[in-house]
Amino acid sequence: MIKLISATPSPYARKVRVALAEKNIPFELITEVPWNHGALTEQHNPLAKLPVLILEDGSSIYDSRFILEYLECMYPQTPLLSSEVLERLVAKKLEVLADGICDAVVLLFFERMRGEHASAEWTARQVHKIEGGVRELARLIEKRQFAIGDQFGLADIAVGAALGYLKVRFTDFDWQVLYPSLANYSTNLEQRPSFQSTQPYPQTITDKVV
Repeated sequence: MIKLISATPSPYARKVRVALAEKNIPFELITEVPWNHGALTEQHNPLAKLPVLILEDGSSIYDSRFILEYLECMYPQTPLLSSEVLERLVAKKLEVLADGICDAVVLLFFERMRGEHASAEWTARQVHKIEGGVRELARLIEKRQFAIGDQFGLADIAVGAALGYLKVRFTDFDWQVLYPSLANYSTNLEQRPSFQSTQPYPQTITDKVV
């Protein structure tokens, strides 16, 4: 059985967990904080980043976008990407946008952990990225039930994970009020069993992050 190394708040790991659930692929979930001493992550990913998918032969693949590409190729049942080239490209674009929002939230989270030493300019820059990214998501998705066409897919996984991450790590950004259609879209996604079973929540970092 394949294994997934994950962290509970990670939107990148959540993307993979949702995809595995939607494709009905059995796996063993290993949850850890990758920065804590003794974490397994760096044993399977030289970059020491989550998520990591450990295959049945013991080899590993990492980076959520590559893992999702691997799953789509190796487990084509319940496809998460359209057969139409343009729709596939739009899905990838939305994934890049959603991941970019998450990247900025991560940088903002750790900058704020620096307390009085946090850079106001750096913080403002990350907030600017987040606000611009969410504004673009709202523009692209509008009032549709799914991001692309009439079927749930990769774009919904990526966007849904990003919006869920905002609810955990950037609660002072009230995007639900600014973009009610996007908020409704997120609420509908969160009702899916694959999203309900992967709700993000904070973990405790016991080792100092430098």
